[in-house]
Amino acid sequence: MPSSAIAASSRDRVTVVTIARQAGVASSTVSRALNGDPRISAATRARIAAIAVELGYMPDALARTLSGGRSGLIGLVLGPVENPFYVALLQEVVAQAAARGLRLLILHLGAGAAEEETMRALRQYRVDGCLVTSAQLSSDIADLCGQRGVPVVMLNRVTRLRASSVSCDNLEGAAEMARFLMDEGHRRFVLVGTDTISSTALEREQGFIQTLTAAGLQPVRLSGGTSSWAGGFAAGERIAALPSDELPEAVFAVSDIMALGVIDGLRRHGLRVPEDISVAGFDDIAESARPTYALTTISQPLVPMVQRGLDLLLARMQDPALPDEVTLLRGTLTLRASTRKRAGTQAA
Repeated sequence: MPSSAIAASSRDRVTVVTIARQAGVASSTVSRALNGDPRISAATRARIAAIAVELGYMPDALARTLSGGRSGLIGLVLGPVENPFYVALLQEVVAQAAARGLRLLILHLGAGAAEEETMRALRQYRVDGCLVTSAQLSSDIADLCGQRGVPVVMLNRVTRLRASSVSCDNLEGAAEMARFLMDEGHRRFVLVGTDTISSTALEREQGFIQTLTAAGLQPVRLSGGTSSWAGGFAAGERIAALPSDELPEAVFAVSDIMALGVIDGLRRHGLRVPEDISVAGFDDIAESARPTYALTTISQPLVPMVQRGLDLLLARMQDPALPDEVTLLRGTLTLRASTRKRAGTQAA
């Protein structure tokens, strides 16, 4: 039966075995060819790819990749999206990629290390480049992309792996927030951090603590576990349970979503923000501007961050010999009503 007839009558039943019969090769050869195994000759891979497309087994774009061309796909590897900042980052990447005529293959790592499904998708689709927002980028993904000559750019992360990166200057942003709160007369601080390995959170902690320490102040550090509302809420309740003479005058959370949780935790126990305790965050997610929170924060340069990340990635897709680059973009101190000048502080 002609292959076109097979495709028309049983497209939904096409398997590796079907393709193997049509190509006159073993099923294992078809599997290796469809996964881009270099042990299968380019000519055989091209022939199997053409048969697979004709039978409706996989997309044309993938077939072109297996036959030696580009897939036209950029992988976007996401980690957990409990933090709304990463939802906004995803939306911005999708919008800017569409404006440039790029197609995205969106892959989600979940809460842990790289899942096998993600690795399989990267192998199968042979992406031309990869944007990564997750702190959980494993050496496996970096090695896989490196072996295939696929450039990697980290967004909102600084990495020691083989990749370029674009990030807000988290150290300076957190330091600026510390200086602002000190200028407002605050002297007792709590920093709400996380238990993650995220370079973003670690740098924000470092910038805030180092600045206060240099001024002779020692903040108390509490962990909310993850960068989430629930983590911030738990930290807020722990702060509210402190004796009145140990309550901080200001709380800095390493992300806005945690800061919003802190505010709700404090309010649940009768503490007022900012009258009793000032609260500040970092990111400037949309929820932070709501009147119920009016959060003072460091605004991340989201649009230029994505723009620069795509520029770096496309340049390395064109010229793989380009060296990796680390780009830091300055954040902006955004003042709202969740912080206030302490009594007795002189105006600047």
